[in-house]
Amino acid sequence: DQFESFQAYDAFTRAWLMACRRVLKPNGTIWVIGSYHNIFRVGSQLQDLGFWLLNDVIWRKTNPMPNFRGRRFQNAHETLIWASRDQKGKGYTFNYEAMKAANDDVQMRSDWLFPICTGSERLKDENGDKVHPTQKPEALLARIMMASSKPGDVILDPFFGSGTTGAVAKRLGRHFVGIEREQSYIDASTARIDAVEPLGKAELTVMTGKRAEPRVPFTSVLEAGPSSPRHGC
Repeated sequence: DQFESFQAYDAFTRAWLMACRRVLKPNGTIWVIGSYHNIFRVGSQLQDLGFWLLNDVIWRKTNPMPNFRGRRFQNAHETLIWASRDQKGKGYTFNYEAMKAANDDVQMRSDWLFPICTGSERLKDENGDKVHPTQKPEALLARIMMASSKPGDVILDPFFGSGTTGAVAKRLGRHFVGIEREQSYIDASTARIDAVEPLGKAELTVMTGKRAEPRVPFTSVLEAGPSSPRHGC
């Protein structure tokens, strides 16, 4: 969306963050993602509304788009902010042991390497065109959900787009609510999610770590490949 001023963007951002905070459980958390164009303004609004920042995470793209004009550095990352509802938001989910186990038994760092969606993972329409311009990789959403939610939890995405959040949530045994106004995205995401096969209980469970949190075999989830059809959506 285009906004006529920073003030208009801030008002829009504040409105949807307030709506999210209203329905977020006291022990729930929120993730937002953005580029240098907007993430700093979003972070400021989060703090102004009382959210408590837990981490900022850098998604470093292993295959970023080139900068053809050569007038600035190549944009090779986006920033994610993870926050609890407020400073008193104790008891939020962080599957520390699961993340450590998925990282060769080393603490998971806050810089993550994932490629952008290309090839077979990119949703295409019947003409071979991209369904959505900023489709996120399923591996990125899988890590977020496995780090900060449990099977049976409800995930809300107020900007549902091509349905990556819903596809990954269904596959990982989470419930989801998606909000989207563009009918073409609604149609594509519905077809995509209908085709997803959830992982079985044996695949989702599992060991209990030192902090008594469920551990999911993250690497096996990724090796299983994307969860949705890629063409004709």
